[in-house]
Amino acid sequence: FEFGYGLTPEIVAVAARRAPSLIVTVDNGISSVAGVAAARSQGIAVLVTDHHLAGTVLPEADVIVNPNLAGATFGSRALAGVGVAFYVMAAMHRRLTDLARAAGREAPTPGVAECLDLVALGTVADLVPLDANNRRLVAQGLKRIRAGRCSPGVRALLEVGGRVLPTLVASDLGFAAGPRLNAAGRLDDMTIGIRCLLADSPVEARSLAARLDQLNVERRVIEARMQDDAMLAIRSVLEGAAGRSDRRGVCLYDGSWHQGVVGLVASRVKDRLRRPVVAFADAGDSWLRGSARSIAGVHVRDVLDAMATREPDLIERFGGHAMAAGLTLRRENLDRFASSFDLEVARWSEAARLGDVIETDGELEVGDLSLATAETVREAGPWGQAFPEPSFDGRFVIRSSRIVGQKHLKLWVEMPGTGRRFDAIAFNYLQGRDAGAALPETAQLVYRLDINEYNGERRLQLLVDHVLP
Repeated sequence: FEFGYGLTPEIVAVAARRAPSLIVTVDNGISSVAGVAAARSQGIAVLVTDHHLAGTVLPEADVIVNPNLAGATFGSRALAGVGVAFYVMAAMHRRLTDLARAAGREAPTPGVAECLDLVALGTVADLVPLDANNRRLVAQGLKRIRAGRCSPGVRALLEVGGRVLPTLVASDLGFAAGPRLNAAGRLDDMTIGIRCLLADSPVEARSLAARLDQLNVERRVIEARMQDDAMLAIRSVLEGAAGRSDRRGVCLYDGSWHQGVVGLVASRVKDRLRRPVVAFADAGDSWLRGSARSIAGVHVRDVLDAMATREPDLIERFGGHAMAAGLTLRRENLDRFASSFDLEVARWSEAARLGDVIETDGELEVGDLSLATAETVREAGPWGQAFPEPSFDGRFVIRSSRIVGQKHLKLWVEMPGTGRRFDAIAFNYLQGRDAGAALPETAQLVYRLDINEYNGERRLQLLVDHVLP
């Protein structure tokens, strides 16, 4: 909030007070041309480790490690920032091992495999595509966590989120640990999260995880208010003809919004509209800070790059990747940005049309709607970005429904003609909807299979993503 994103000259000035010989960036730095120049001018070496796409000018760092540089030959361009850092550490460990052996000493310990719980957490939370390499990293990290071979901080974050380690799945990292860590950076000081992950003492880790949990509760309150505002703003779109709109790229702004939470709002609205969304908040001195979230087929960082090329004075700075990006612009340019964003997204016409399509793996026979099928799907993971968990669709009779947790919809549904009934839940269903609106007697549900564990009993539960006429 004070110094901007990445290695800015202002952050270099703060770092220089400690007289470092080296600055290392993780998950940022590839666009920090001015910041790297400021560090080098003071004799400070810079190592940039990043996975974001580079601009037309690279920073003049001593070393840049980025699988998305032009000409890069690493086998996975989908690495998250934590994955890039992991491979840098692996190369360092290999080098130190070779030097130790050449000198007749023992190899350094521990090995980098000890960090795979953190690699799994960061890879899932950053929503990068789970290609074969990333799935391997996440699977190995999950295996260590399930066996209890994880850091006290990761264990504490998962336990405070109500997760059980032996049955952990990738989505638990994204929904339990990730939001609590991110809440610190959004609302307070990311140092709290770093201290939690670095804690050697379980007691200290639990104390810090409890503070992060408290911050996450505060974040939820702020986010809920902002989401209500956003859903009211787009209700005309949702209630239009068949819920459609001519606007392909959506921009939202409210002067009361918290800049640390706009990314979550953009993500939620994107899920509802199935269109790329940018949400803006005030950043002080007539500046706006925006967070963009996109859909498959629309590379939002390329969209912003094309806009900046066509109108160089429109965006002050931006960065990101295919599904998410951040940017800064002057408040006076907001309307012009919104029009330009809509126009540029529309250029990706085929991809934009795909935003109105809900893809599933088809219908399940009633015999396959079982706990055994849910267990098979769970074991076949890890699932995640660009490697989605299988979802299914089918017609169900809604026998009963009730609201839980103010915005979730608990359902008891029956597959017609079979007499088989199932528990189902639609999380966040009431966000932006009238709580008093009647549900249809029969609905087309798009759902995933889940295992609900309560009081030692395991039951099949349908996680409903869409309730359609």
